[in-house]
Amino acid sequence: MGTWDVGPFDNDTAADFCDDLDEAAAGEREGIVRGILTRVIDTAGDLEAPESEQAVAAAALVAAQCSGGEPADPVYGPEEPLPDLTGLRDLALQALDRVMTDPSELMELWAESDGGPWRANIRRLRGVLLPQPPGEQLSLI
Repeated sequence: MGTWDVGPFDNDTAADFCDDLDEAAAGEREGIVRGILTRVIDTAGDLEAPESEQAVAAAALVAAQCSGGEPADPVYGPEEPLPDLTGLRDLALQALDRVMTDPSELMELWAESDGGPWRANIRRLRGVLLPQPPGEQLSLI
């Protein structure tokens, strides 16, 4: 596993995923993000680590556009502009839930090491992606 830290972009697979987004035509980027989220959600058997790493990065890109979201990693995140991904919030949540549900190779790999900080990052992403209560949405107007 080419991982160097616990963040959503801190592994070789996520960095390659972001490079793929940069190389794609602008009109294809949303479909690429949607595609990996959907593939992970639809995986019934063993979920391999590379797909999970891509899905976590994709979820982080969606979260970056939501209220309270942190910007994508300036070094390993995409350099090209992304379309509005906020419509993928529910898919991003479902994908993160799938990554954290057995059988998930990435979850198993983090369980073998100090995975607490990684799990905390997943929980933080989930918190950003959860729909805001109606009262909080109105206060932004």
